[in-house]
Amino acid sequence: METTRGRWSLLTLLMCSFLSNLHYAAADVKFSRLLHGEEHLLLKGEAKWLDQRIDHYNPQDRRTFKQRWYENTDHFKAPDGPIFLRICGESACRGITNDYLMVMAKDYGAAVITLEHRYYGESLPFQDLSTENLKFLSSKQSLFDLAVFRNFYQELVNERFNKSGTENSWIVSGISYSGALSAWFQVKFPHLSRGAIASSGVVLAILNYTDFDKQMVESAGPVCASALRKVTREVEAGLKRDAVATKKLFGAEQLKIDGDFFYFLADAAAIGFQYGNPDMVCKPLEEAYKADGDVVDAFAEYVQDYYVGYFGVSVDTYDQEKLKNTKPGPDSGDRMWWYQVCSEVAYFQVAYENSIRSSEVSIKYHLDLCSNVFGAGTYPEVDVTNLYYGGTAIYGSKIVFLNGSQDPWRWASKQTSPGEPSFLIKCHNCGHGSDMRGCPQSPLQPGGDATKCENPQEVLKARELIKTKVSEWLAEPDKCSSQL
Repeated sequence: METTRGRWSLLTLLMCSFLSNLHYAAADVKFSRLLHGEEHLLLKGEAKWLDQRIDHYNPQDRRTFKQRWYENTDHFKAPDGPIFLRICGESACRGITNDYLMVMAKDYGAAVITLEHRYYGESLPFQDLSTENLKFLSSKQSLFDLAVFRNFYQELVNERFNKSGTENSWIVSGISYSGALSAWFQVKFPHLSRGAIASSGVVLAILNYTDFDKQMVESAGPVCASALRKVTREVEAGLKRDAVATKKLFGAEQLKIDGDFFYFLADAAAIGFQYGNPDMVCKPLEEAYKADGDVVDAFAEYVQDYYVGYFGVSVDTYDQEKLKNTKPGPDSGDRMWWYQVCSEVAYFQVAYENSIRSSEVSIKYHLDLCSNVFGAGTYPEVDVTNLYYGGTAIYGSKIVFLNGSQDPWRWASKQTSPGEPSFLIKCHNCGHGSDMRGCPQSPLQPGGDATKCENPQEVLKARELIKTKVSEWLAEPDKCSSQL
């Protein structure tokens, strides 16, 4: 097979200027991994700080921490223009990203603000991230953070423009986990927002998420899926012969637990479909498979040159011993997200019969990881989470759900109406957050440019739906005034 080394090297040279600092939680949902290193696409703005309560549910606990936030008022039609609250998710939040929401801000004369999620980046309630101190890390606490921040900023706008008795119109928005937060915010605090945009919003907590790999198989197509299965079988056999040499082929010899290693390989494959780069995964594999070549070598080259070299993933983020580190640092978000996974939402991506990932990545593997990293008895209460929020039967008004057809996460989102509108964006490279980020989704396309989507009209139809709904929501009478 003709080598793709030159192709990867060129990509690496082109992208290293902004991906060299990429460090994300690679162990599970990777929703926001691609945001790190995109600082050149962040709109300039000064970091500001809010005193936030550590525990919103205990009136006797008055402790606070500093929570980071940003604003962009470049297009704000002061003093009464709308305010778009962009929700940051499971990663450091270093500013406001220049995606399609900023295009909408210009169209509507909106201010855009964002709040860093508690326990991520520099918004740390504690400097000791031991399991005991993580008990205040949850979506429920985060939603209260957002409500407090919303009211804080409204008061700030009123003070700036000497307003009283009226409020601006608010829209909340997010992608992936933060997309779920936007939908949940609208359900729990409907009086604080006119509506919510839930882009790839994963509102369904799932213990046994086999649909993730089933979607990968569908997105890959029969040849690529067969090649990925062959890779898994041959790597499993290679580990039995010489585990060190096999792992070294992928630059992952430090992963002592085989389940961690196979999770790393499964994620490497998934990332192409998830973020709109399916051909990066499949083309070299299909070439090797059709020529009866070495698919393991082809996949190893892809993993080392694209997933690690270009995409910027650190193999260490799959090492359970690294996840036990309780000191804050650039990679502490890995531990934080795993805690949310192990306590609240799961999303366990597990193998099924004839799956493309190894059977080593099972429910037992995930539960063992949770106990190993956070202590015995750590278990995700997915039934409680779905009972509290509603899962895909979420009941609320003024929420629009959007998903990409190739995204393995779409089966944890709401994909069908009745109820609130949902839209499936169908195209070959439409993945996670394509309505906001364009195609491919990594790297982010400035302004959410959709011209590189295989079918740009699909994305444009999704955006027409978003704008139709937002226009309807903003045209409604002021909630406070209507009650006078």
